[in-house]
Amino acid sequence: MKTLGIDLAADPKKTAAAVLDWVPDAARLTHLELGVTDEDVVDLFTEADATGVDCPVGWPQALLPFLTGHLHHDAGSVLQHDGIAGRRLLAYRDCDRFVTSITGLIPLSVSADRLAHPAMRCAVIQAKIAKEHGYQPLDGSGRLMEVYPAASLKLWRVEARKYKGKGTPESKIRHLILEQLEEAAPWLKLGPHRDALIASDDLLDSLIASLTTRATLIGATLRPGDEHLEAARHEGWIHLPSGPLGELLTR
Repeated sequence: MKTLGIDLAADPKKTAAAVLDWVPDAARLTHLELGVTDEDVVDLFTEADATGVDCPVGWPQALLPFLTGHLHHDAGSVLQHDGIAGRRLLAYRDCDRFVTSITGLIPLSVSADRLAHPAMRCAVIQAKIAKEHGYQPLDGSGRLMEVYPAASLKLWRVEARKYKGKGTPESKIRHLILEQLEEAAPWLKLGPHRDALIASDDLLDSLIASLTTRATLIGATLRPGDEHLEAARHEGWIHLPSGPLGELLTR
């Protein structure tokens, strides 16, 4: 089994990819790259059994009627979202609220925060994948699933506060994260890539995304229940680990 993790940014220069090759006794990091283009993502997707992308794959269902109502001067559609509670339905997806309920983390808003631009790129990449490999369901039931590395680390009980950035303190935290990962999963073989993972939070996130993709494939993530199914199909679903990191190889 090969799993691909993508830490997707608006700019390819900040986009990272990690491929893990899963064999009976190890998970080997066989490909790690920063500066990944759309075409690179599609090519890597082709070779992998599944791909986890750290980026929203969809938008809140309420957003399109709101924008259409504004465009066509339909005050009723717009006024349904009067007030902070109404605007939250435009900013956050059902799966974002689910993540917060499980982890306490609040994902960035795909429609009202810095994540909007990467999500637009993600939609284009999804279309490029669909042209070659068919449509991939937004709920992650196909070969493409949405993941959230920070949430995965928290649920795997990996201490990972303030690991993003280029400074020495952040690099030291990433070093500690790798030590925790290797302690919990001694079968994880990073090869010559360890220094690069310490140097770049983008590369580290792509590794966590690849590990979470494995969890999704073996049924070790939280799936949408009946109350979340419709929203997951239309908005996407963030796959959160449901078991220990150390069991990813043996299950």
